[in-house]
Amino acid sequence: MATRSTAIEMIIDDEYVAGTFLAPDHKVPGVLFVHGWGGSQERDLARARGIAGLGCVCLTFDLRGHQQSSARQQTVSRAENLRDLTTAYDRLVSHPALDSSNIAVVGTSYGGYLATILTTRRPVKWLSLRVPSLYRDEGWERPKRSLSREDLAFYRRKFISPEHNRALAACAAFRGDVLLVESEFDHLVPHATLMSYRNAFRQSHSMTHRIIDGADHSLSSPSSQHAYTSILQNWFTEMVVGARTGTGAMPYYERQAARR
Repeated sequence: MATRSTAIEMIIDDEYVAGTFLAPDHKVPGVLFVHGWGGSQERDLARARGIAGLGCVCLTFDLRGHQQSSARQQTVSRAENLRDLTTAYDRLVSHPALDSSNIAVVGTSYGGYLATILTTRRPVKWLSLRVPSLYRDEGWERPKRSLSREDLAFYRRKFISPEHNRALAACAAFRGDVLLVESEFDHLVPHATLMSYRNAFRQSHSMTHRIIDGADHSLSSPSSQHAYTSILQNWFTEMVVGARTGTGAMPYYERQAARR
């Protein structure tokens, strides 16, 4: 299926944020990609092109304060980046080719954390989270860079219930389909964090939990990158086909390892 690529700009709190639309020619599901802390839309673009080829409108964009050389990285807060995400979502649903009843959000690490909170503010049908990070609720308006790394590492090694974290509370209320992707050797988002997320999705329509064997947090090896791309593409194929046929995803719960 042929797709069109269009560069866009969004203005958030008087700052410019770059994005890229990839879309086919008719009403289709929409997919919003959210990169991790310190990242950019560049890594999402290749996967967005693959998902757009299934017949979806995809939007990638750059969160504010994520250029390594930018002084803005020292001051940007989670509150500001959530505004980035809601603005990008609203821009996505304004696309004329979009079926607004079928929206997916694909979040990585920090982007996955923000994506869960987005579901409390905007309708989301499909939620894909790769190594979603977790933060204490306190300090929401503080610069994210100022949060203690040692405290975050301690917090993420514990099992956290939805009653004590706003992101996990959002997961507990989510009723759509979920993909959780874990890295076997993740030093930033350990297994306990993934278990907190998985336990929180108590009302989801379907849950798929996959582990990429041998992978680190950033998927630094080509084999890990390929494994994640395959997991995401296959899951979206199931979701999109289900939406088109009206069958949807069957409720199921699985945990598999993607071999390198």
